[in-house]
Amino acid sequence: MRQIGLTGLLRIELPEQTIRLCDGGFFQFEGEIYQSADDTFGTIGGVQSLSEGVGDSVPALNLSLLPSNDAPPGVLSKPGYQTSRVRFWLAEYDVQTGAITSADVQFDGQVDQTVLSIATGSREVAVSIVSLAERLFEGNIGNTLNPSWHKSIHPGETGHDNATGLSRQVAWGIESPGSGGMGKGRKDGGGSTQPSRNVRIY
Repeated sequence: MRQIGLTGLLRIELPEQTIRLCDGGFFQFEGEIYQSADDTFGTIGGVQSLSEGVGDSVPALNLSLLPSNDAPPGVLSKPGYQTSRVRFWLAEYDVQTGAITSADVQFDGQVDQTVLSIATGSREVAVSIVSLAERLFEGNIGNTLNPSWHKSIHPGETGHDNATGLSRQVAWGIESPGSGGMGKGRKDGGGSTQPSRNVRIY
């Protein structure tokens, strides 16, 4: 009689390495080996139940990893891990052979934040993971108001480099909005209403 078992598979694609973990033993899946412990990030400490998103929030979950004691703290948690892809599978395997017969993706998301906690004799990396839909909420506000973005659209154009010392940055080549107050001049406010531009050009 054929016996079927269940196992969870976790894959985190960090910039420097890919973490492949399972909840016991080891399995070969899609040509890669998933083990119960990673040399650097250790084992899975726990996985919080997935919460559904409502309105402008997205589905999210929290994962805890129990790293090895000799793993450098700078490797365990860093800002560069943000947006790294994370996937969870629930897989069926043949108990006699250990071969995975089928696997369903339960969650496909990205790292939002990693936090390393150190206590006496123990360390834990808390990883908050959100859905890939989080990218839909990332605004591009201010992209056109900095030199790097401007040059990515107009290579070699140095207009933003020369607009320095501003109290409020304005888009290069765009007319400033009109002033809300009355200009100086006649007592009835009939002086010049032409807005002044606070832009230095070299």
